[in-house]
Amino acid sequence: MLVAMETDTSTPTQPAPPTAAVADAALRLGVEARLAPVALRPLAPCAPLSGRARPVTHLGSVDVLLETIDDAAPGDILVIDNGGRLDEACVGDLMVLEAERAGLAAMVVWGLHRDTAQLREIGLPVFSLGMCPYGPRRVPPAGRRMNSAFLDGVAVTEGDHVVADDDGVLIVASDRVDEVIELAREIQRVETAQAERMRAGFTLRDQLEFSSYRKRQAADPELTLRRHLQERGGAIEV
Repeated sequence: MLVAMETDTSTPTQPAPPTAAVADAALRLGVEARLAPVALRPLAPCAPLSGRARPVTHLGSVDVLLETIDDAAPGDILVIDNGGRLDEACVGDLMVLEAERAGLAAMVVWGLHRDTAQLREIGLPVFSLGMCPYGPRRVPPAGRRMNSAFLDGVAVTEGDHVVADDDGVLIVASDRVDEVIELAREIQRVETAQAERMRAGFTLRDQLEFSSYRKRQAADPELTLRRHLQERGGAIEV
């Protein structure tokens, strides 16, 4: 039986920045943003999202998934390691609906899903390697839940944060994610303003004073565009 969730009266959080801006911010800050395999694709177009990772290794039974959802908080992202198997799906409509009802923000599956039509109706963002009509084919072994996941060698722990959108999935250590996302939002703001000026007829070359840069660079071959912009106090998102 489903239990009604309490209404959240807290102040809404800002939308997550796109992964492209997060990747740029992490690079500038020297923070590791681990790229999940690019084979992971969203089931449907997905706006940028972020949340604390709730990783689990799938063992062939839903109990470890339900236990992980039970321990998760609203806004967390369930990360399931099914070994990248392409002969079985490890989640379907009931598990995705359970995660959605628990308030989770998304599900990342290193493996396959099924019940694709129902998953689209549920609407919870799901990233996976694709779909398959078969469910788990194994007799699950006895054992305790493993609170970790590997996405083809990319480790995910409960000390991590997930950022994802149509461009892919990034894993950032939770103790650095706030500063990365803060800078990513600033990068996004600058790039959005640049695009708006371009649509108004002010080209990117105009904004970057590119003709001036080319003249300076001809005289100083070691001059980079980034240094040219920094010296003029201009935006450096290019």
